[in-house]
Amino acid sequence: MNSLFQHVAITAGVTVRVSVNFMPEQSRVEAGRWFWVYHVRLENGRDDTIQLRTRHWRISDSRGMVNIVDGEGVVGETPVLAPGQTHDYVSGCELTVPHGAMEGHYTFSAVDGSLFDVAIPHFPLTAPAE
Repeated sequence: MNSLFQHVAITAGVTVRVSVNFMPEQSRVEAGRWFWVYHVRLENGRDDTIQLRTRHWRISDSRGMVNIVDGEGVVGETPVLAPGQTHDYVSGCELTVPHGAMEGHYTFSAVDGSLFDVAIPHFPLTAPAE
């Protein structure tokens, strides 16, 4: 997988980096299924320890369809990040058209219990031309 992070957002001292790759071997173009894998790195640049609580994704496709996905944690985890720590995870997205995009935010908690949102950068889902 491409280790270069193409999309970056920084909010409240937390950096979110995203790299996305089209997966032709997992796609079934003839059946109208395109699949991407995205790698996210969360970096705590704050002076306090934080914990990821929830995610909010807005997934759109080139037809204008929008799917909102809300849930606890990421891939079954709610990582705790001390100052300077990072957390990486990989997930995937399937669309019924070859072009779309994803964006959203994570909600983190600080040690004092306060909650804050961290932007996930907008990134395109683009299959190569046939």
